[in-house]
Amino acid sequence: MKKNTKIPILIVLIISCTGTPSTFEKGEECSIKISGIEFTRSLNDAKSLVSVKNGKLVVKSNPKSDYFNDTDGKSLYGTAPVLLSKIDNTQPFTFVAKVTPTFQDTYDAGTLFIYLNEKWWFKFAFERDERKHRRIVSVRTAGTSDDNNHDVIDGKSAYMKISSNTQNIGFYYSLDKENWQLVRLFRNEYPLETWIGFSAQSPVGDGTITTFEECSLTQTSIEDFRMGI
Repeated sequence: MKKNTKIPILIVLIISCTGTPSTFEKGEECSIKISGIEFTRSLNDAKSLVSVKNGKLVVKSNPKSDYFNDTDGKSLYGTAPVLLSKIDNTQPFTFVAKVTPTFQDTYDAGTLFIYLNEKWWFKFAFERDERKHRRIVSVRTAGTSDDNNHDVIDGKSAYMKISSNTQNIGFYYSLDKENWQLVRLFRNEYPLETWIGFSAQSPVGDGTITTFEECSLTQTSIEDFRMGI
């Protein structure tokens, strides 16, 4: 019985990772542009919660807004506003932004996303933790979410980078945009077309804002996935 019950689970994973892109179950079309990047999908009314001025994208979050799937497999918190841009995942890409959240409450954060659907996504966050430290956090979701706290950041802003050579994806942060620290490195199992984007969250607070600037999206990858350059 144990052997048989594992077979359909494997089939689901293969289809989810290598099949055609998922149809979005919610969200609206939009057209928001910054630094040559066009965001064409808005989740949770993100398009009405953003402003663009002088090369800066400001995203507001509503109170008690989050993106997290609890390990019980039942509680899915998909309420944070997310702006998404479609990418060709058969090509290398590098997505970079300077992220400046307004930290007011625990778990307030500005985030970069890789997104497929409500059960398959990856969040890369600059977040305020339980001890009021500002730190880098990553959350990988495949049905349910993990939760990983990384380095504490002594500053209000951090440069954050996601890069793929089609086979690997790396997450990195920097304080000066020159020296990059590896956060996570993993296999690229996302479909041929997927989505990347920005979000702001305030899971226990009354809402917050995050500013994204010096944004770039190129069809190239970094060369050294350990050093982030």
